[in-house]
Amino acid sequence: MESRSHIHEESFDVPSERMFDLLITPSAIRQWWGASRAIVHAREGGVWAASWGDEDDPDYISTATLVEFDRPNRLAMKYGKYYAKTGPLPFEFADDALTTFTIAANGDGCTLRVEQTGFPVDAIADDFYAACETGWKDTFEGIRKYLSQGNKPKG
Repeated sequence: MESRSHIHEESFDVPSERMFDLLITPSAIRQWWGASRAIVHAREGGVWAASWGDEDDPDYISTATLVEFDRPNRLAMKYGKYYAKTGPLPFEFADDALTTFTIAANGDGCTLRVEQTGFPVDAIADDFYAACETGWKDTFEGIRKYLSQGNKPKG
C-alpha cells in the first residue's frame, strides 16, 4: 500500500535525557498530552498505551509496541490498536506504520522530531491525516507548557 507521512520538529531548552523521559513517563504523558490514563512498559518490545476521556467510557484509546528504545536519542512505536468512541477509522494504516521520536542534542537543549508514517494516500484518510498534523503542533505546545511549569518526569 502506498502511504504518506508527516514530520513535526521543534527545539526545547532541556537536555535530551529529560525529553526522552518525558515521552515514556505516564504521569508526564497525562499532563502534556492531556491523556486521562497512560501505561508505558519502557523498553524495546514494551507497550505504550494512552486513553482520553472518562476512565470507564473513554473517547479514544491508542496502543503501540515500542520497537526502538535508544535512550536518549530515539523512540519508535508500531501501531497496535486505535479506538474512537465515534467509531473505527475509515481506513487501515500501512503495515509499517510507525511514530518515531528522534531527540538530538542542541547546545544545552535538544531538538525533538516526530515522524508519523503509514497514512494511506487515499482521500478517505485526509481528515485524519490533517487532524494528526494539527494534533502534533498542539502536542508540542503541551510539552512546552509542561516544561515551562517546571515539571520533571520521574525516572
